[in-house]
Amino acid sequence: MDATYEILVGLFPALADAPAWLVVAIAAGLPALACFGFMGVGPVVYVYAERKISGFMQDRLGPMRVGKWGVLQTIADTVKLLFKEAIYPKEVDRKLFILAPLLVGTGAFLPMVVIPWGSRLQAADLNVGVFFVAAVSSLSVVGLIMAGWASNNKYALFGGMRSAAQIVSYEIPAVMLLLVPVMIAGSMSLQDMVAVQAGGLQNWLVFRYFPLMPIAFVAFFVAGMAECNRTPFDIPEAESELVAGFHTEYSGFFFAMFMMAEYTEMFVISAVTTVIFLGGFLAPHPALQTLGPIPLGWFWLIVKAWSLIFVMMWLRWTLPRMRVDQLMYVAWKVLLPIAFVLVIVMGGLILWPATANGFPWDRYVGWPLTALLFGFLITVMVRALRWNRHRAQELAS
Repeated sequence: MDATYEILVGLFPALADAPAWLVVAIAAGLPALACFGFMGVGPVVYVYAERKISGFMQDRLGPMRVGKWGVLQTIADTVKLLFKEAIYPKEVDRKLFILAPLLVGTGAFLPMVVIPWGSRLQAADLNVGVFFVAAVSSLSVVGLIMAGWASNNKYALFGGMRSAAQIVSYEIPAVMLLLVPVMIAGSMSLQDMVAVQAGGLQNWLVFRYFPLMPIAFVAFFVAGMAECNRTPFDIPEAESELVAGFHTEYSGFFFAMFMMAEYTEMFVISAVTTVIFLGGFLAPHPALQTLGPIPLGWFWLIVKAWSLIFVMMWLRWTLPRMRVDQLMYVAWKVLLPIAFVLVIVMGGLILWPATANGFPWDRYVGWPLTALLFGFLITVMVRALRWNRHRAQELAS
C-alpha cells in the first residue's frame, strides 16, 4: 500500500493534498483492478495466441474472420460462453456441480497474490510465499474431483480420478524441487528469492551451480506442465478416451471458468518458475531495469512468463499424449529421484561449501552424486528408446 501511494504521488503530485481516504481508496483499488483485469484479459490473449501458434505449426492461418487477423474471434467466443445457457444434466448434484468450477478458479487465481511484479509491487509479501503457492494450488484437485463426481457421468468421474492421481503425483517432486532454491535463498519469501538473483543474468539461479540448477529448472517446469493438465500430460481430459474428461457435462459460464482456470494456471506456473529460477522482475542487465523514472520490473516478469507459456504451447502441438502408465512413470521414477538427488547434493554444497574447512563435500559426494544423476537420466532415455523400438516392431508384425 505504501509503495503504491508513493508511486501515485510521484506520478500525480496533486494527490499529496487530497483527502487521505481518497488516496487510500485509489492506492488499494488500482492494483486490485489491474490484477483482476490482467487475470480476465490474460486467458483471452493466451487462447488467441495458442490458436495462431497451432495454425503456424500446422501450416494454416488460424482464426482470420472476426476482426483483423481474427483478433476478435476469442472475444466473440468468450461472450458466447458467458451468455450461453448453463445446462444441468439429470440427477446431478447441483450444489457441487456449481461449486466445482468456482473452486478450481479460486485455486488458479490465489497464487497471484504473492507473485512480485516489482521490488515494492506485490499484493502480499508473505514470508512463506513458496509454501502458500504450493498449498493454494492444491485446491484445484478438490474442484476437479468434485466436478467429476457431481456430473453423474462415468467419463467425468474417470477424468476427475485421473486428475487427482496426476496432480498429487507431480506435486511431490515439484515441492521437493522448490526446496533447492529455498535452501539457496535461505527464505520462503518470493521477494527474497528475487533479491538473491540480483546483479545480472549470470546471477539467475538457472545459471548457478551448473549443472544442478538447470536440471532443477527443467524438472520443475515439467512438473508444472503436468499440474496444468497440458499436453503431453492432458490425461484427465483425453478427448479420444473420455469425451472431455471432468468437464464433459459443463457448458456456458461454468465451462468458461474451467478454461480460464487452465490458462491462468499456465501463467501462474510460468510466473513462479520465472521468479524462482529466471530472476523474476529483474532485467538481464541492471541498466535495463528502468526506463527513466518508470520501473520495468513488471515488463520483464511478463516477458519471461509469456516466453515459458509459448514453450508450453509449442510442446502441446509437438508431442503426443502420454499413456497413464507413462505419466506415472515420469512422476515417480524420473522426477522424484531427480528431486531427491538435487535436494541432497544442494544441501551438502550449501552446508559444506568447497571453501569451508573440513570434509570436501563437493569433491567426494556432490559431484559423484551428480554423475549418478546424469547416468540415471541417460539410462531412462536409453530404456525409453528401446521400448519405443520394441513397440514399433510389435506393431509392424
